[in-house]
Amino acid sequence: MKMGLPREERCLVMGVVNVTPDSFSDGGLWFDESAAVRHGLELVQEGADLVDVGGESTRPGAARVPLEEELARVVPVIRALSGEGVRVSVDTMRAEVAKAAVEAGAELVNDVSGGLADPEMPRVVADTGVPYVVMHWRGHSHDMDSRAVYSDVVTEVREELAKRVDLVLAEGVSESQIVLDPGLGFAKNAEHNWALLNGIEELNELGYPLLIGASRKRFLGRLLADSDGTPRPFSRSDHATTAVTALAAHAGAWCVRVHEVGPNADAVRVAAAWKRGGGR
Repeated sequence: MKMGLPREERCLVMGVVNVTPDSFSDGGLWFDESAAVRHGLELVQEGADLVDVGGESTRPGAARVPLEEELARVVPVIRALSGEGVRVSVDTMRAEVAKAAVEAGAELVNDVSGGLADPEMPRVVADTGVPYVVMHWRGHSHDMDSRAVYSDVVTEVREELAKRVDLVLAEGVSESQIVLDPGLGFAKNAEHNWALLNGIEELNELGYPLLIGASRKRFLGRLLADSDGTPRPFSRSDHATTAVTALAAHAGAWCVRVHEVGPNADAVRVAAAWKRGGGR
């Protein structure tokens, strides 16, 4: 049995280490094992509470990688970071990868499919006892944009997450393990993403900690587009990400998943102080 869900008197910060050649914002930068480990340690120095290691891109249109390739990408990095005392999460949709990652030292499984991509995932998570992020998901990256159809996105995402939780619990996962993620950008357009961010307090009514992953996503680049309509590049939306972090933390998010940790680590502390100031 691993440690329980990390808790602080503020929103947590999860730093991203993509051990991939094709992730949308930093593909290839940390593909080398030593570079990935070094980057993970840097994120902790900058204030990350957890480091999320993933070996498969989930950007729109991305193709899946073979199981053995994903294992080879993430397990050595997780083992090395865990050996340095880093709290590591694994970003995977595969039960076999999750199991190997936990054995290598991962303390949380971050499954963007919420157990839909691999039916074995909930049982593996139940056996390991680690916290489990159940994200709202409607399909793989190659066709998820076509599934972004909602009448009331907050209500529908909330209802679909509740159903996923029921199914995960039925497979043996305990309530204390569950974290929810509304899945910004996954079968969601910009309007849907903003509505979900505005609905954090409503999503929190489900009674589980909430992870928010807005960092460098397309809807921020489109919001900040140039005068000719050209979206701002991913790496130049970090200031907007920090603004979302502060607002999400103030609204009650348990954790934010970000690429640039330092400013976001500051933002969650500002949000916590702001909330404390309101309790005079």
